[in-house]
Amino acid sequence: MITYRTLDENELCLELFQDFIRRQTVTKCWRREEGEWVIKDDPFIDDWTEADYGTLISCLKNTLAAGGFVYAAFRDGSLKGFVSVEPALFGGEQRYLDLSSIHVSEDMRGSGIGRELFLAAKTWAKAHGARKLYISAHSAVESQAFYKKMGCVEAEWYHPGHVAAEPYDCQLEYGL
Repeated sequence: MITYRTLDENELCLELFQDFIRRQTVTKCWRREEGEWVIKDDPFIDDWTEADYGTLISCLKNTLAAGGFVYAAFRDGSLKGFVSVEPALFGGEQRYLDLSSIHVSEDMRGSGIGRELFLAAKTWAKAHGARKLYISAHSAVESQAFYKKMGCVEAEWYHPGHVAAEPYDCQLEYGL
């Protein structure tokens, strides 16, 4: 059985992620070429090191300290998915809140956890004054299929910081 709940800052440590499998084998990604989105071969394995988890934990703690949202899915006490939303509105009239992360453990993908996490993020963002969620999303075909299924579309406005940090990400939005 999957249970969901908000996380608190004191829970965020390496041990929380001990049963979480970030691994993603990517073969094809979306790329923008001459103003058009195309699928390109770009095989690689996306996996996190202990240092990457340390950075993630620091980021999630900062999200909570600033008043943001971190929500998680557990199966038998083990973390199997999480989502975070930053608390600061941006983008002028777009009134975006940043869905800064959403990840489901490799062994639980396709089970509906991602959908539940996304719905929780959208509910929280709307309650905190957003008109839209902003997502700088991995360009892997599988990742983009998830966002499309959730109803996300290309962002009307691109966040310059996100584009600079992850130039191959797809900049998406979801209207609330």
